[in-house]
Amino acid sequence: MTDEELLARWRDGDADAGHELVERHLEAVHRFFANKVRHSTDDLVQKTFLACVESVEGYAGRASFRSYLFAIARHVLFHHYREGHRDFDPLTVTAATLVHEEPSPADRLSDREDQRLLLRALRLLPLELQTLLELAYWEGLTDQELAEVVEAPTGTIKSRLRKARGLLEEHLATLADSPALLESSRLTLEAWAAGIRERTGIEGDGRRR
Repeated sequence: MTDEELLARWRDGDADAGHELVERHLEAVHRFFANKVRHSTDDLVQKTFLACVESVEGYAGRASFRSYLFAIARHVLFHHYREGHRDFDPLTVTAATLVHEEPSPADRLSDREDQRLLLRALRLLPLELQTLLELAYWEGLTDQELAEVVEAPTGTIKSRLRKARGLLEEHLATLADSPALLESSRLTLEAWAAGIRERTGIEGDGRRR
């Protein structure tokens, strides 16, 4: 059954359909929050799925259910930070500033120093750029899906992704304690993301293996 069919049944009161849809995307939504907060992601994940079924009309016309779901997760994340930071701007504020460089839940997924370095470097990006990179490389969203998540033209998405990759490389060079660690951390984001998904037992579409 497709995501769309499950969502429609859940909206009509089919609890089993809702459970299946949540299970299908649960780990992916946890992953979305994991490198952007310092505490458990459970509350934010719960709010995301609750808003998903309550605002189902917003799904119409989107390229995929995932773009709808991650758009909601992004809104939940930004609302979470705006509650405590009235001047919050995701184009300038970084997760590192918001979590004060404390380890994030994502750090616990990795026992490799080069992967932890990449997680730290990602948190030094403006939150919007971090979100785009992680959705592109962890979840494999297309430019069109990313455009729907952040409500921006695809040309803007391409430009922001280029900027994000450039900034990420700069932060990696600054954070690395040795040339060997820097070289190791320069594995492609695709390979790194595949390693993270292998450790969590999750495929790119959010399904558990």
